[in-house]
Amino acid sequence: MTTTIDDPRQLPHTVVTRGGLRRRLARPVLAAALRRVPVRVRMPDGTELGRSRRDDPATARPEIELVRPDALFDRIADNPKIGIGEGYTAGDWRVADGTDLADALLPFAERVTTAVPPALRRLRRLVDRRLPRAQRGTPEGARRNIEAHYDLSNALFAAFLDSTMTYSSALFDREIPLADQSLAGAQRRKLDAVLDRAGVGAGTRVLEIGTGWGSLALRAAERGATVTTHTLSVEQAAAARERFEAAGVADRVDVRVEDYRSAEGHYDAIVSIEMIEAVGEEFWPVYFETLDRCLAPGGRVVVQAILMDDDRLVATRDSFGWIQKHIFPGGLIPSLPAIDRALGTTSLRVSEVHAFGPDYAETLRRWRSRFAAAWPHIRDLGFDEAFRRTWEFYLAYCEAGFAAGYLDVAQIRLERAA
Repeated sequence: MTTTIDDPRQLPHTVVTRGGLRRRLARPVLAAALRRVPVRVRMPDGTELGRSRRDDPATARPEIELVRPDALFDRIADNPKIGIGEGYTAGDWRVADGTDLADALLPFAERVTTAVPPALRRLRRLVDRRLPRAQRGTPEGARRNIEAHYDLSNALFAAFLDSTMTYSSALFDREIPLADQSLAGAQRRKLDAVLDRAGVGAGTRVLEIGTGWGSLALRAAERGATVTTHTLSVEQAAAARERFEAAGVADRVDVRVEDYRSAEGHYDAIVSIEMIEAVGEEFWPVYFETLDRCLAPGGRVVVQAILMDDDRLVATRDSFGWIQKHIFPGGLIPSLPAIDRALGTTSLRVSEVHAFGPDYAETLRRWRSRFAAAWPHIRDLGFDEAFRRTWEFYLAYCEAGFAAGYLDVAQIRLERAA
């Protein structure tokens, strides 16, 4: 039989050796949030945390099981933005059989601004922690941040990315059923869309900020362009050079393991796919000033960027979160108004925005499926169970954000103001 805890005053006052008061606060706060979110959260004894008396227990909802609730409450009390993800990695909670992790996270992403009652949201400044200074996007910090993620292992990324080795949102054809489209085909469609928007063809001089594993530079070179591409990842640069040699375009692509700020020359087209998120708000103006300085007269810039609403950026810009701690050190997602503000000291202006957030949810869903299928191979590369659960949460967490519309992604074309 299932019972329900729907009044925080009914919760037992567990005696703990550390953080007892904060844990006792974390538990009713979580229960209050759950009354606003259509997800079942069951305690080990079968009680359902936070269910309202008005809820129909027969209604189908995603279901989460708390395995070690006291440990989870301690984590949430210590840092709400980090504790839930770390609790998943540690096995303090899991999804029930029949529930997909992204489906369980989606209702929270849909209610990211309303799940916590307004009175409790005012306490945010008491628990938020600022980004560590070591993660600032200085030249030294940027190199450390990039190495921490992208130099994990080329073999790791090859295990779950498609054959194009493209680690950014694909662009699917909405006129064709998703089931009939391959991820590799959708990635090539994205690359061509970026190059088309930038006007890249035979003889075009292209500057790329953020090489990845070379997929866009390779596509541009195949069109007859010459490409200078910048990266801070030694691992990615080596793999990209091998791909250019194998494709017979190495003479048209110059790979530089250098910070974007060191870019020189003038280019007809500048492209940068999902790199701005690693720059840091402090350096967004410098990033765009660099693009402006390197753009030849009449040229175009295309930036593919993950986006959030401006009010959410303002609310979270000074807050250190789980993604920054465990996945992308130093990362911050911009908003379109923030990009406009950062362009203020340049001659560049936004001339086109093509948003396709749902496509990122589908991309992440496919990456997560491929990651799970490839786990035996990834484990043999030396990655442990904690890494598996961390990345499983990362991919599902991001998928839910795009599916909910909390996050978006867009190809943004910039041109000089007339």
